[in-house]
Amino acid sequence: MNVISFLIDFVLHMDRYLGQIVTDTGMWTYVILLVVIFIETGLVVTPFLPGDSILFAAGALIATQGVLDIKLLYFLMVIAAVLGDTANYWIGHYIGPRVFHEQSHFLKKEYLDRTHAFYEKHGGKTIFFARFIPIIRTFAPFVAGVGRMTYWHFISYNVFGGILWPALFLFGGYYFGNIAFIKNHFSLVVIAIVLISLLPAVIEVLRNRKKPEKSIEPGIQ
Repeated sequence: MNVISFLIDFVLHMDRYLGQIVTDTGMWTYVILLVVIFIETGLVVTPFLPGDSILFAAGALIATQGVLDIKLLYFLMVIAAVLGDTANYWIGHYIGPRVFHEQSHFLKKEYLDRTHAFYEKHGGKTIFFARFIPIIRTFAPFVAGVGRMTYWHFISYNVFGGILWPALFLFGGYYFGNIAFIKNHFSLVVIAIVLISLLPAVIEVLRNRKKPEKSIEPGIQ
């Protein structure tokens, strides 16, 4: 429970923790942030890392204290985001054929083929929009790799999303983080960022639940 409490406190007061990291590590902060963003997007086991909030907090910290170079940090965050998704894709691409096979009752090759067909048709926008949704952005490139989405199709949307996502939150924090209300209520702003980021996924789930189930014709199974 102590670990969970610390993680919650870290997320809600990220501005203070990030400021302390800069004080303690100096220019190594660039490397730390690069590694965190790479891990969040590159390892399917770390979807809990708050990438949106970290970027926003970093931008706000630069605006208020000028401790880092915003342009250099943005460049590094783009690299981390693109390489993270790419690594996640290739991990899924490597694991997929070994996990899905004809003999498996739950993970049949048929499912892999369906996933491949889906990602070839809809995968581009899935990869792009997933960038802006916590947790989903960690799983989307992995599933694209499992589904063997064509790499050049994947990388184009990966780069596009990898350029826009850090820009939205890093420069959002830079230009709005100096506002008195945001500085004094940073925890509320972090919660709002998380909720707004999750909103598209929640709406999609609710919309699908409201869709009427297709009737099954007699004799078809």
